[in-house]
Amino acid sequence: MKKRGLLGLLLILVVLGAEQYNPTLLSLFANDSAATTPSTELIAKPSTKPTAISEPSVYLRRHHKQQIADQGQVIKLLADDTKGSRHQRFILRLASGQTLLVAHNIDLAPYIQDLKLGDSVEFVGEYVWNDKGGVLHWTHHDPKGRHPHGWLKHNGRQYQ
Repeated sequence: MKKRGLLGLLLILVVLGAEQYNPTLLSLFANDSAATTPSTELIAKPSTKPTAISEPSVYLRRHHKQQIADQGQVIKLLADDTKGSRHQRFILRLASGQTLLVAHNIDLAPYIQDLKLGDSVEFVGEYVWNDKGGVLHWTHHDPKGRHPHGWLKHNGRQYQ
């Protein structure tokens, strides 16, 4: 009987430890399936409606590869990432106060030429949690059609 109890405790500790490396693992056991859709389902269903990042569950649950939609204000313009796939980078502050690094692939989507501090940007893309607020990528179409399309909207123009 003692061995079963120890094995059960060990299993719980392994699952909790794995949650640190794969944040969606425990969500698979949760009853809140709408807020915890694994990324594989998002790939299989490109029409999946994005979740608003302003919903606390997305950030607080440390979602990884969650399709999101929201808008924010540009608070910092960063140098473009030119290593590998090129990305235009900037930081948005959302209405919730959370910050979000946008990594917009400019090999697959147009560059936002007139982006300035204070500008409003709407977005749909893939959110990856980090302790600074998270990173938004996949803000473009998927040429292979295997990933939900994303986009950025600035001054009425959509960049995809």
